[in-house]
Formats: sequence, C-alpha cells, structure tokens
Amino acid sequence: MITGASAGIGAEIARTFAEAGHPLLLLARRREKLLDLGLPDAVCCEADVRDRDRIAAAIAEGEARFGPVDLLVNNAGVSRLARLDDQDPAEWRDLIDINVIGVLNCMHAVLPAMKARRHGTIVNVSSIAGRKVYPFHDVYGGTKHFVHAVSEGVRGASAEHDVRVMTISPGITKSEIDKTITDPAAFAVWSADRDRMEGGIDAEHVARTILFAYKLPQSVNLQEMTITATAQRY
Repeated sequence: MITGASAGIGAEIARTFAEAGHPLLLLARRREKLLDLGLPDAVCCEADVRDRDRIAAAIAEGEARFGPVDLLVNNAGVSRLARLDDQDPAEWRDLIDINVIGVLNCMHAVLPAMKARRHGTIVNVSSIAGRKVYPFHDVYGGTKHFVHAVSEGVRGASAEHDVRVMTISPGITKSEIDKTITDPAAFAVWSADRDRMEGGIDAEHVARTILFAYKLPQSVNLQEMTITATAQRY
C-alpha cells in the first residue's frame, strides 16, 4: 500500500515494487495518474489521506484482490515552505492535515491487523528536515519532526507484536515536491541548493532503499534511514 503514488517518489516506489513482483494498492488524489503508470497487479484508488473512510474503502478493495496489507509506505505529503509569520495559516492546515493526520490515518487503518497477524511493515517517508532545521522550513519541518517522533513511539509499541516501523528521510530529491512550494523567497533558497546538486538524488534510489529494507527478514528492522546526495552539505 503506497500513498501519494501518482508522481515523484511515490510513483518510483510503485514502479520499483512492481518490478520486484509485488502486488500493489496505490492511493492518490489523482486516480488517472495512477492508471497512467500502467503497472501490473495494481489496484488504483482515488483517496485523500485526510479521509479515513476513503482509506478504509481502498484497503478493503485492495485486500479483496490481494490479501492483507503487509507493507504500508506512508509517502503522501506536501512541502509548503515559508517563514511562520509570513505564511498563510491555511497552509499550516494543509501541512498538518496531510503530513501529520494523513500519516496517522493510514497507520491506524493497518496496524491492528498487522499486530493480530504478527507480521507487517510500515515505512513512513519523512525528510532530512525531520532531523535538522532549515530556513523557511518552520511548519513543514515541524510536521516531519512529528513523523519521526510518532514513528519511534509506534515502533516501540509494535515491537512485541513483530511489526516493523521504519522511517526514511530523503534529502533533496528529483520529484514533484517543488510544485508545492508557493513562497517565492523559500523557493529561491531551496532551488539554489537543488541546482548546486544537479537536482539532488534520483527518486529511484529512495525507492530501492525502501525495497531493500522491506526485504530484510521480519526479525530485522532498519529503524531509520537518511539518504541524500553526496554533495548535500546540510
């Protein structure tokens, strides 16, 4: 189960797992983009991670075809970069509802069954901004720090049930995340760093890192992963 699978890192995760032979439950707000991926053994569902009912319906559809969700990749997110005092408070709501509540909604939807089966993996896609503080990342960075904190809390609580919770924190990555940066000053700072690194890492490397971690034995949990371009200094 991959959220935000219609583009960028999410789409690359979907392609990588399809190539490895895994059936897929793909969620995004743009179902046509999911269908455009043309992946085999994929259930494509229009679903907003803020909507618990749609998430439940998508899971029911995917499980009816492929069986229980064994891996959740919580990838859906937005990057509204700005200084807190300059930012439209409506953007705070987008950041919190998608990057925080969306992550919680999806974990809540799959965890009970994973614990009951004593098998399952959750990978939460955070950001290097969840570990470091950057200019114009005031609220966005806060949401990603939350992802780290909640992931560690749920990991500890799930360990006795043999359920793995992992966090991956990419640095600047070639994806569509730049299209969600609406503040000109924030975009100027962010894009200058991106251009210096020739766009950052390919989304494929993030996807292959997640596949590697998932393929480890269930008794081995790669709890936290940070992946950046070698040229990324901060």
